[in-house]
Amino acid sequence: MRKLTLFFSIFLVSIVSAQTVQDSITFDPQKQLNAAQRILSGNYGKSVTVGAYGELTYNQPEAKNGELDVQRLVLLFGYKFNDKTQFVTEVEFEHVEEVFIEQAFVNYNVASNVSLRGGLMLVPFGIINEFHEPTTFNGVERPALDNVIIPTTWREIGFGVTGRFNEISLGYQAYVFNGFKSTSFDGEGGVNGVLRGSNGLRGGRQKAIQSTIDSPTLSMKFDYYGIPGLRLGLSGYFGDTQAEDDVEDLAGANIGISMIGLDARYAFQRFTARGQFVHGSLSGTEDYNNLTGRDLGSALQGWYLEAAYNLLPQEKEQRLFAFARYEQYDTHAETAGSLTRNDAFNRNDLTTGLSYHIAPGVVFKADYQFRDNAVSGGDVDNRLNFGIGVWF
Repeated sequence: MRKLTLFFSIFLVSIVSAQTVQDSITFDPQKQLNAAQRILSGNYGKSVTVGAYGELTYNQPEAKNGELDVQRLVLLFGYKFNDKTQFVTEVEFEHVEEVFIEQAFVNYNVASNVSLRGGLMLVPFGIINEFHEPTTFNGVERPALDNVIIPTTWREIGFGVTGRFNEISLGYQAYVFNGFKSTSFDGEGGVNGVLRGSNGLRGGRQKAIQSTIDSPTLSMKFDYYGIPGLRLGLSGYFGDTQAEDDVEDLAGANIGISMIGLDARYAFQRFTARGQFVHGSLSGTEDYNNLTGRDLGSALQGWYLEAAYNLLPQEKEQRLFAFARYEQYDTHAETAGSLTRNDAFNRNDLTTGLSYHIAPGVVFKADYQFRDNAVSGGDVDNRLNFGIGVWF
């Protein structure tokens, strides 16, 4: 409760401070682009576009050794075949030793505000999954909600449509994807379950690595940008998980997923704020847990609020944001059958810190995280974080 009171105190002080400056809006929602959007919108008169983003981090839990890490380095490539057809790909190196393809899709402009897409793409859910470049968010680490409930970076193979209704200030995306992988056969008469209570659906991301597909899933997002300085999002994801052929007919091999998310971003002069709420309902988890021996919950839920204020004069190119973010997330919001709710999975974090943008595309970050869970005396180690992020 003290952490929540502290957060709202900082939030209110930031609003009061923001209202003392002159009345003008500096945030244009249509100019808030992620890496793929930047390549698609800026690739004029060129055949090839190249870019990159990356993060170096230092994490120091209380009373434990710290960790230094080149957390990720992502190389961006775009190719323009003609005025209608483009290709975008991201090659990601994680922790120096792992290599993934994060995106690889073709974009075809049917009309000025309508495009068809197919390939490996980000699932449009929430804020961070689409806007995860290190200069686009506060905090060295992404919000925990966007790790254990929205399994960022969440990408799968699919196809669909994206566009805008400018007359009503509404953007839309709708895709059909392969789903999460839930189970596999271990070759010795047993079944492996990859979904678990601690991090929900995260272990089921297939990432286009010889992905199994049984039935397609539907992903949709709508963004409203009709109020200056404000962007509102509504996300939905619906479908079943995918099992390997050996186990797909077993009771509990697949589960049903229905996820809804609401998000908001706001900026007024030197003040910015964002918030998010996600609820996921999982059906068939009792049979799944009986089959696999896992502890998957039947409902996932979380939310956060964040406020930030630029301490430097607005006319300066450099920006120094002081911010605070409070988040609560529970991967055992509900459980089915005989599975007992695990309060260790009901967690909350308060993160406070600074983001110093020394130039467009370069940020130095520092923050401290107060972390705990609902278990009596079950505090999680607090953590000090430092980071460097670049994007070009």
